Amino acid sequence: MNKNDDTKTRLIESAGEIFAQHGFRSATIREICRRAGTNVSSVNYHFRDKDGLYASVLESLHQSAVRKYPPDLGLKEGATAEEKLRAFIRSFLLRILDEGFPAWHGKLMALEISDPTGALDQLVQNSIRPMHEHLSGIVLALLQEYDLLDEKNSNMTFLCAMSIVGQCLHHFTGRQIIAAL
Repeated sequence: MNKNDDTKTRLIESAGEIFAQHGFRSATIREICRRAGTNVSSVNYHFRDKDGLYASVLESLHQSAVRKYPPDLGLKEGATAEEKLRAFIRSFLLRILDEGFPAWHGKLMALEISDPTGALDQLVQNSIRPMHEHLSGIVLALLQEYDLLDEKNSNMTFLCAMSIVGQCLHHFTGRQIIAAL
């Protein structure tokens, strides 16, 4: 890794922690650079501005999670729709609940979803929409396989996919309550 890549990586890691701790609006470039051990001009050099740094943090977070837990978890060609759904759910749960990832990963994603910034559109386009389309394809295959498609409800695939995501997210957002039960 060259010096520029090392600086960029340190900025992304430091920024992720600080954005998760303070939120995008309250985090300062000065604090991020201090923690990364670099100067303020390095943010301009690598990311143009705070918004560019934040978008890079979200993209990096998503890429590292998907690298560690791909949506198909390495299923072999020809897997059934049920196997694909099982792998997708397991992968999604592992990504959001993995204690091995830095603690700020989940917190930052939750902050972005609950208090969106200008980076949300890019996050949806590059990360969330492709995952949604992948899941929707699996759900559609299952609905067709079991002859459950309803012409009266054209949103059935979408609603089923959102229900699956919601049930998974419940384990993230409600983890303290679940642990107390």
